[in-house]
Amino acid sequence: MAGESVEPDVAGPAAESIKSAVEKSLPLLVKGAQGSMEKRKNCFTCHNQALPVLALTTARTRGFAIDAEALRGQLEFTAGFLEKNRSGYLEGRGQGGQADTAGTALWALENGGWKPDETTAAVTEYLLRWQSELDHWKPQSRRPPTEQSLFTSSFVALRGLKAFGTPEQRERIDRRIVQVRKWLLKAPAGDTEDRVSRLRALHVSDASPDDIQGAAQELLVTQRADGGWAQLADMESDAYATATALVALHTAGGLPTSGPAWRNGLRYLLTTQLADGSWRVKTRSEPIQTYYESGYPHGKDQFISISAASWATTALALALPPEVAK
Repeated sequence: MAGESVEPDVAGPAAESIKSAVEKSLPLLVKGAQGSMEKRKNCFTCHNQALPVLALTTARTRGFAIDAEALRGQLEFTAGFLEKNRSGYLEGRGQGGQADTAGTALWALENGGWKPDETTAAVTEYLLRWQSELDHWKPQSRRPPTEQSLFTSSFVALRGLKAFGTPEQRERIDRRIVQVRKWLLKAPAGDTEDRVSRLRALHVSDASPDDIQGAAQELLVTQRADGGWAQLADMESDAYATATALVALHTAGGLPTSGPAWRNGLRYLLTTQLADGSWRVKTRSEPIQTYYESGYPHGKDQFISISAASWATTALALALPPEVAK
């Protein structure tokens, strides 16, 4: 039953287990990110670029040695993708994936420490204009769990505006944030992706501490007895839902990584990591693009699996104090 768990002992030696799990995962994430970039030379992907960037940059803050050249290559590839579409942003047309792609690409650049420039300003202008008749953003396609939630689209758009909005755009950005925050406070979340992204969006939109904690609790009580979370109520726990929940609860909800819910979640991630350092999550999306091998394992499940692994690596790294990984 959701919310029922047994507190495990993950102190002491578990820190080495966590460190080992991160170290085994990172090379596979780099391989999958580079492989996607090489196979799809003109197309940034959220699953194979943005999420590995999140994992790499988070691991770096915990003292892990990462492939700095590979990270820089991913950031330059992402910035180049946005630059190629700059005229589309300035004209309000955007690109394939619309707010999801534009917002997530900006999020990747933010995580990598990219400085604002004329291209990022064009993207934020597009985000201000796109779907401005709505009180939120919505996806253009349905590829669950990562591309189907109104809350996820709204989170990445808000995050992009907060990180890269220009001084000239600030007044309009502030108005948009207030508008979307009102929607967030009244819109019900239907599944784990919704609850995770609603919590993140409330945090980035400067909602009140009480509202943020309410959203965090709504997510927390859906934790399973095995320590994990499931994408949907009738599904089993998996690494994607579990890791996204853990990261949101800590970074947006303020839940300490030393608490029992986090320790149970970490235990789930450690026990579901495969011997090669990967995690496998079965896809439930219908393919809409030509299949390709990126270099991450698990065939047709590789894209949701690298997403899950990126979030899992991020969650595991967050559980370590910087000195542990040195």
